[in-house]
Amino acid sequence: MNGSTVTNGNNGYQNTQYTTVFEHDSLQQRKQKGWFGTRHFVTLMLSLGMANAYVMRTNMSVAIVAMVNHTAIAIDDAAATDNAAVSECGVTIDKNSSLTSPEADGQFVWQTDIQAYVLSAFFYGYVLTQIPAGILGKKYGNIRFLGIGMLINSVFGLLVPIAAEMGLGWLLTVRFIQGLGEGPIVPCSHALLAKWIPPNERSRMGSFVYAGAQLGTVISLPLSGLLSVSQWGWPAIFYVFGAVGTVWCITFLIFVKEDPESHLTMDPVEREYIQKSLGTIVGNTKTPPTPWLDIAKSLPFWAILLAHMGYNYGYETLMTELPTYMKQVLHFSIKDNGFLSALPYLAMWIFSIMVSQIADWMLTKTYFSSTLVRKILNSIGQFGPAIALFIAAFTGCDKWVTVTLLTIGVGLNGGTNSGFRVNHLDISPQFAGILMSFTNCMANIVGLMAPIYAGFMIKGTPSVEKWRIVFITASGVYAFCCTFYLLFASGERQPWDKPQEEDKEQKEQKERMV
Repeated sequence: MNGSTVTNGNNGYQNTQYTTVFEHDSLQQRKQKGWFGTRHFVTLMLSLGMANAYVMRTNMSVAIVAMVNHTAIAIDDAAATDNAAVSECGVTIDKNSSLTSPEADGQFVWQTDIQAYVLSAFFYGYVLTQIPAGILGKKYGNIRFLGIGMLINSVFGLLVPIAAEMGLGWLLTVRFIQGLGEGPIVPCSHALLAKWIPPNERSRMGSFVYAGAQLGTVISLPLSGLLSVSQWGWPAIFYVFGAVGTVWCITFLIFVKEDPESHLTMDPVEREYIQKSLGTIVGNTKTPPTPWLDIAKSLPFWAILLAHMGYNYGYETLMTELPTYMKQVLHFSIKDNGFLSALPYLAMWIFSIMVSQIADWMLTKTYFSSTLVRKILNSIGQFGPAIALFIAAFTGCDKWVTVTLLTIGVGLNGGTNSGFRVNHLDISPQFAGILMSFTNCMANIVGLMAPIYAGFMIKGTPSVEKWRIVFITASGVYAFCCTFYLLFASGERQPWDKPQEEDKEQKEQKERMV
């Protein structure tokens, strides 16, 4: 049989090693001998790391409910507001309607603006280390930045109760440092996926990793609620999750390696399969320069960036404002019910895992290009929530219809894990971590605007009409960003990603074949 260069499906990844079709088919068969290989272990660890990251960012939203003296704040707010009252959903809301029973009160008298600082301090640190982690991880290795960063996050999580007792400034500093430590999780995870996962497995492996975010939320919300009312009180939230996170970090740093080439004990057949699928040139460790100008001019990159920004804005609106909406307008706080709080994210976790299997199946069919698959899945993941939010804006006081719609909306969000979120790996496997660091940084900045905008719109006496504007705005952002992605996204490897050495080798191979 004549030698040929193996092209991996529709993804545009042409292997740089000269091999026979028979040899490649043999590898495909042999790599299936074990159902759980080293690349699956790496994927599992990254998914658990993502779950740990989202536990650390969401547990404060539950803990702060038990930390704050709501009665004292409500009395202060009532004294500062007028006597305006409005009848919503069968309940008349006035200046005294928000008073909370003393049993639920904590020790800290923090007004709502102070609470916002406590909740957002983490994210300011998180945004700052995104881009540096992507660039430095590319040059010096992603394992150290991810593992040590998350170790800092976990250890400082253990210090949150002590910092809160010492004073607000100490608490804000600790939360800010936690965010700095968590910054590398997304760009470094993306870079590791690019090195470990073959293109035909990226949808399901990438979705499994990023679905860890929803798994962490599903675990954090109900368990944090239980811990906050336990005999140990709200500090137990940070002690338990901080300890678990520390164990994960140590395990990750010991057992996970940067790439298959540096993992000396893995199955050599699996290593060869990964190398040939990715077109890895064994022994070529030279890091090519980052094509900044080409990236800046790339419409597929901008499509991913806009989709990521739209996703974060809509997701943060749903995650941070849904409990408040249920409490203020429908008078049914889902935050008090762990199951209902976690239900939308459980739906998203399940849907993202299921749809990723379909995505990888579609990529094996010649009539589905990578570009088409990414656009279809991303449209489900963003147009779906846009429609659900728009309808929910007009469901009024029917709380069960509203909860159902928003659960469906958050669930359909899982399609984005097989859409824009793994698209960086398609267009640029070499610089996927750097691209993700930029898009995730900008997306989180936009995400911070969601609760700020909602707080501005619903200021004063809450009403269905005010919340309708919040939901419609989020729906419009989803739809606009997804439309841009639909027009300009690509699932093909971009010319600026391919190193000159690879172009030269492929040219020589073609000349030999002629």
